[in-house]
Amino acid sequence: MKTKPPHPDRVAIAKAQYWSANIRVVLTLMGLWFLFGCVLSIFAVDALNTFKLGGFPLGFWMAQQGTTIAFIVIVFSYVFIMKRLDERYARNVCNDEGAQDS
Repeated sequence: MKTKPPHPDRVAIAKAQYWSANIRVVLTLMGLWFLFGCVLSIFAVDALNTFKLGGFPLGFWMAQQGTTIAFIVIVFSYVFIMKRLDERYARNVCNDEGAQDS
């Protein structure tokens, strides 16, 4: 039993919504990367150095280890979020496909 492809307008709308959601995710995660990579490890070092973590000043720790850990967390977050986003929009297109057959 063949199913009809979804209506082109619905597919175009779904693609536009997916792209918009993708851009929001990317900009949010890049903002977090900027926060950890530049703001906390470069501009806020003096303020962070007033705190200690494992015997080292927090600013030093953030510049040496924190940015790398934050980057790894951001990459895995992107994978997790985009997998959910892909599934949601694929399901919406498939649901539109089934609704069109009726």
